Amino acid sequence: MIGLVTDSASQIPPELEERLGVHVVPVVVTIDGTSYREGLDLTADDFWARIDGGELPAIATSQPSPGEIAAVYEALVADGATAIVSVHVGADVSGTVNAATVASELVEVPVHVVDSGTASFGVTACLWRAADSIAAGSTPAQAAHAAAAIAPAIGTSFILQGLEFARAGGRFDQTLPGDADDVVVLAGYGTALEIVGSARNADALCDLIVAPFTAEGRPVRVGVGLADDSTLELTEMIEHRLRAHELVTELVRYRVGPSIAAHTGPGTAGGFWWPANP
Repeated sequence: MIGLVTDSASQIPPELEERLGVHVVPVVVTIDGTSYREGLDLTADDFWARIDGGELPAIATSQPSPGEIAAVYEALVADGATAIVSVHVGADVSGTVNAATVASELVEVPVHVVDSGTASFGVTACLWRAADSIAAGSTPAQAAHAAAAIAPAIGTSFILQGLEFARAGGRFDQTLPGDADDVVVLAGYGTALEIVGSARNADALCDLIVAPFTAEGRPVRVGVGLADDSTLELTEMIEHRLRAHELVTELVRYRVGPSIAAHTGPGTAGGFWWPANP
């Protein structure tokens, strides 16, 4: 048996987690000095309720410790895993890959740690490719290679409206406008994002968000993110357009949970796409 592991910054929805047989290590989210384990002590709904209409709390995130990751590996070994493929948020934005590498040395079976080079549902896209590879009969090393190989082809397109969150997180400084009435749309691959347009109404924003998903003219899988309740209508509009597109072979909705929402804030909408075929 080959075990599959990721961290909660992958934003993998419970249904897909169960379908792929994935074990998730929680990221730690600290709000006003109190630490929570994402998905266990703090759900997406819990997080959004804490910031709804109130003052912006002090929010920070930190990667799981090597011991926490090793505990998940050991549980898999106890269940019969003879090897593990562990896919995580990119090392350029988190120390999780390093923690997983240390943890891999604490268990008796081979652990293949994959730096996805991306974040949020992009990590799940890499993990999903590893799961498909395993299902097709690949070795653990081949599955890990498949996960890493798909990473450069994972695109993202989304809007940011909680600009104070994004600026505080420091991950979008090069792309955020100083001040604008329109809502901006960011798109790109990995962490190389740029503004692709701006608009003031939902239809125009949907056009800008959805266009990059199928711009390359090849079949894609997509993940569409739902953040706070204010974005539900726009999220449903995005999903409707993508489901109707002949190049979209599968669509999954995920929640924008605390570890990602801490950096993007409320009003985020959009998602990820990647080639449907190897």
